Amino acid sequence: MQNVNQESEIKNPKSEIIDASAFDPHFRDEIAAEPGGERIRRCYSCSTCTAGCPVAGVTDKYNPRRIIHMALLGMREQVLTSEFVWLCSVCYTCYERCPQDVRIPELMNAIRNIAVREGHIPSTFTIQMEKLREHGRLYEIDDYENERRAEYNLPPIHEEKTAVHQILNKTCPETCAEEEAS
Repeated sequence: MQNVNQESEIKNPKSEIIDASAFDPHFRDEIAAEPGGERIRRCYSCSTCTAGCPVAGVTDKYNPRRIIHMALLGMREQVLTSEFVWLCSVCYTCYERCPQDVRIPELMNAIRNIAVREGHIPSTFTIQMEKLREHGRLYEIDDYENERRAEYNLPPIHEEKTAVHQILNKTCPETCAEEEAS
């Protein structure tokens, strides 16, 4: 008979020991104070959100239940610096199925807002912001695009940054101020 108390049989080699002393017990309160984060405490980790999530079906990097659980535990740095809070497609499948009425897409936005305030922005979003500032859209409309539009009797698109800059100035004044100054 084998000794079931042997460490090699008990310890999962894929798991790591987490230092709970680094947890922020107020992180869940901070999220709950954000618009969209109010219902975080309702989650009891049933995994219904993950089971129905189309993104979780494609990549195991995204697991809404795990993200919420980490946030509730106070794993602030791990949550705010992780790429998976940015993977939510905002399809609302999780919310429609959640027995606790947790609005997970809105919750992910609340977490993203905190991450952005603390400077944790993935480079892909920074590049998109630069393109919006530069062209008023995510890509430049060149002569080729307008020639193609003319073939279909569509009016040309001109670079119009004013409306986009107004939106950016309301949503991210500190990053958009550079563009207005130049």
